[in-house]
Amino acid sequence: MAKANAVYAQSGGVTSVINGSAYGVIKAAQESGIIDNIYGGLYGINGVLEENLIDISQEDPALIESLPFTPSGAFGSCRKKLPSLEKNRTDFERIIEVFKAHDVRYFFYNGGNDSMDTAQKVSLISKDMGYDVTCIGVPKTVDNDLPVTDNSPGFGSVAKYNAVSVKEASFDVASMHRDSTKVFVTETMGRHAGWIAASTAMAGNTEDEGPHIILLPEIALNEERFLAEVERIRAKIGYCVIAVSEGLQNEAGKFVADAGTVDMFGHTQLGGAGDFIANLVKNSLGIKVHNALPDYFQRSGRHIASKTDLEQAIAVGREAVNLAAAGQNGQMVTIVRESDTPYSWTVGHTDISNIANKEKVLPPEYIREDGLHITEGFRTYCRPLIEGELHPEYSQGVPVYAVLKRNLVAKKLS
Repeated sequence: MAKANAVYAQSGGVTSVINGSAYGVIKAAQESGIIDNIYGGLYGINGVLEENLIDISQEDPALIESLPFTPSGAFGSCRKKLPSLEKNRTDFERIIEVFKAHDVRYFFYNGGNDSMDTAQKVSLISKDMGYDVTCIGVPKTVDNDLPVTDNSPGFGSVAKYNAVSVKEASFDVASMHRDSTKVFVTETMGRHAGWIAASTAMAGNTEDEGPHIILLPEIALNEERFLAEVERIRAKIGYCVIAVSEGLQNEAGKFVADAGTVDMFGHTQLGGAGDFIANLVKNSLGIKVHNALPDYFQRSGRHIASKTDLEQAIAVGREAVNLAAAGQNGQMVTIVRESDTPYSWTVGHTDISNIANKEKVLPPEYIREDGLHITEGFRTYCRPLIEGELHPEYSQGVPVYAVLKRNLVAKKLS
């Protein structure tokens, strides 16, 4: 197999370990024997369309080694939805023109559902244009909603962040509730899938430990039942801690926090599920409520990332290159769970068509019968994903993170 160049790009909402996958791709590419130069797409697929390709060979090797300890997207991410091939081929033809100009035959796209759709389309049109490009999807999403794969890199760390935060906040409310806050509400990410909200349950192991109620997008909010549970818990321990997913829906099937706008992918913009629940409790029960929105903190908290999550992020990046070297195309790397106890896993792969534009929601067996909490089965699933720590180095009291130079390759097209 003749050597050629490769492009790696990041897409969608970033995570605290996505740069671990970048590190895995880069190191495996350097060792592969099939890849000459590895370039980075500046701000995801935008970098390809604009011919803004980062020359990774010009980066300090020490900074590359620190990528796994750096949150967010070191190469810049994007939320760009490309049109369907049937409606408009222009962007995809431009991508292939850029790849051809720079002798790029390998494309590694690190993202979620919509990103896999883009990778699949690039693979298809490259064949149609007579310039084959091997496209491999590298999974990433804090939402944990990619089908086929057991879990998605990024989820374990956001789960750990939320579990630790809720545990600490529960201690705060427990100490102050006599004369102050009676109900504490925290809003997590998760549009249609409740994996992140469910993960807050790892903060405690008994009914008396927060979170006491978890409101999931898979279960429509029954206000009367919910408020009755708040009062039951308060009567028992004096206070109540609630985790709510941003994608919570009412019984009419509408988001309780629909902002009335959509993003680049056509998704409803959300924001305010926590406010909605806090106001519902305050106005209905007449008690003091405090509401918190971790927002970007939860997905960028590298200081408390999961060791398991980082190891898997690096592994899927490496395996993407291995698949390309083995002649695979149009595949996404998956994580395969082999055992819960002791926890063991390996990497596999699946056709990107099994992932693109599909979502995996929290299954019924992970949701408590009353719909207001999770089951022991979810704890068994989630526990190993949040275990372990690999802390970054600290200087002057704060973490030291990598900032790449991101020098660009000379353009060859207009």
